[in-house]
Amino acid sequence: MNTLPTSTYAPLTWRTVRDLIEHRLLQAHFQPIADLRDGAVYAHEVLIRGPAGSAYAMPDALFAAAHKENCAFELEVACVRRALAAWTKSKRSGRLFLNLSASALVRTLSERSIEDIISATVTQGVAPSSVVIELTEHEQVRDFDALLSACATLRRNGIGIALDDFGDGRSSLRLWSELKPDLVKIDKYFLKDLARHGDKLQTLRALLQIAETFGSQLVAEGLEGSEELRLARDLGITYGQGWALGRPAAEPVDALLPEARAVLISRDISVFPELKRASNSGYTASRLLIAAPAIRPDMSHDAVYDMLRERDALHAVAVVDNDKPVALINRSQFIASYARPYFKELYGNKPCTLFANLAPLAIELHTGIEELTSVLTSGDQRYLTEGFVITEGGRYRGLGTGQQLVRAVTEARIEAARHANPLTFLPGNIPISDHIDRLLASGRDFVAAYADLNHFKPYNDQYGYWRGDEMIRLVARMLVSHCDARRDFVGHVGGDDFLVLFQSSDWLERCERIVVAFNDKALELFDPEALAAGGIHAEDRHGDMRFHPCTTLCIGAVQVQPGRFDHAEDVASAAAAAKRQAKQSNRGVVVLEGRPRDTGF
Repeated sequence: MNTLPTSTYAPLTWRTVRDLIEHRLLQAHFQPIADLRDGAVYAHEVLIRGPAGSAYAMPDALFAAAHKENCAFELEVACVRRALAAWTKSKRSGRLFLNLSASALVRTLSERSIEDIISATVTQGVAPSSVVIELTEHEQVRDFDALLSACATLRRNGIGIALDDFGDGRSSLRLWSELKPDLVKIDKYFLKDLARHGDKLQTLRALLQIAETFGSQLVAEGLEGSEELRLARDLGITYGQGWALGRPAAEPVDALLPEARAVLISRDISVFPELKRASNSGYTASRLLIAAPAIRPDMSHDAVYDMLRERDALHAVAVVDNDKPVALINRSQFIASYARPYFKELYGNKPCTLFANLAPLAIELHTGIEELTSVLTSGDQRYLTEGFVITEGGRYRGLGTGQQLVRAVTEARIEAARHANPLTFLPGNIPISDHIDRLLASGRDFVAAYADLNHFKPYNDQYGYWRGDEMIRLVARMLVSHCDARRDFVGHVGGDDFLVLFQSSDWLERCERIVVAFNDKALELFDPEALAAGGIHAEDRHGDMRFHPCTTLCIGAVQVQPGRFDHAEDVASAAAAAKRQAKQSNRGVVVLEGRPRDTGF
């Protein structure tokens, strides 16, 4: 039994959800929905609660109890009425989001005319054009056509439609496609810790493309921190909702939380998380396929020889039994054997499998580039000269060459490195250029700092590539550890070249600390003899032996003001020029701003 304060509408006690409905004890709370483009309040969603302090205070418990009492529909209708009454009482303007399950919407329109519903909203002082019905539990509707018809009726009368919690594992892409709602709310899962998940960012980009196709606007739900808020804005998501913007309250608000508005109107841009590796998911073995005839296992050597003479382009021929490849005959090897003395007389009429490779490399047609890469490191390297068989479901489809495979994997690795450097996993040239373009478009000032190593080639030649790679990874660690991951973008151009795009106001101090920290740590990578001598004797770029000091880091930085550069390549070139001056001046950090100014150690 639940005890309530005495009121005009309530008895001293209530027992059921029906009691709450009957005595009008449901409470309305309003949560703002923000326009992420300018930081204004775009709308409010009405969230219904049970009596404060009761077991039904939160909506999950309230609706769970309603389902047990078989009055869920009645509760939904009561929630809408309470929401409209509370909105009218607040005397606020703007759009109002009302939650309604798909089944409740269909039932409401089947039991009451649209004119009655419109009249009810007008009576409450709410214009139909300001109302958005937010469809919940739309995955459970059985009569799909009835739902589409109901939504079409509402829209003809000026009421908007939104899909709730899209992407929670139950929502329907088909419904989005056919319904074409005005707004789609993206489940908070995709925004949680977005700054650390490049895959979520790519998913949101795909949803933005779908939204553009279907003519919908996205609402990012569950925005709880400034990072997620800035990322959602910079991705181009139009609207947002969450505790970072404003919590549910008894009264609507005129403005977002000050911290949220400051983020949204700021010209600072977010650092997009990158995927750890480029997927190259569209590249499969099908691109290597060469249509080539196959032969039977009982075909003679003489017949194979005649066939190869007629088909000069064949590098090999597959032996197939019942559509299954059982052997592979390499052209050059076969012809060399056939030309040996007495081969034709001894083996000409023998089956072709006698000297064939009975265990050829077989690759499925849909094998991805990652699996193809593993072939290059396999123990059996005969495929480089013999080629390999391509199958589909185990059945013969054609041939491939070792040269094709090596070229494909190499090109894929080069393309992947443009997105993420395989040594440091930092963003490569394409993400670097994209981030510069975003900074230029934002209209804010920033700093492009180009980091490079002094005397690295002698070190690499002296100690080998493995320790050279350790030196490069050390640069990456120092840059990342001294930068603000939320504001500063660290990219790996290639080799020992790095580019940092600073939005942090203390960028110069950060650069200085990076150089000091690297120079100190780098000494640990030298042998005691080199440390004692202060460097190593090795050939220079001209092949002459001379003394080289221990490897150090230099940074050339250029301050980029709005309007100074038009393109990403111009910024990169200016930063590279600053880096060259840093190397020539033998100072730790050199800053170019109109005329050069530098700082050293």
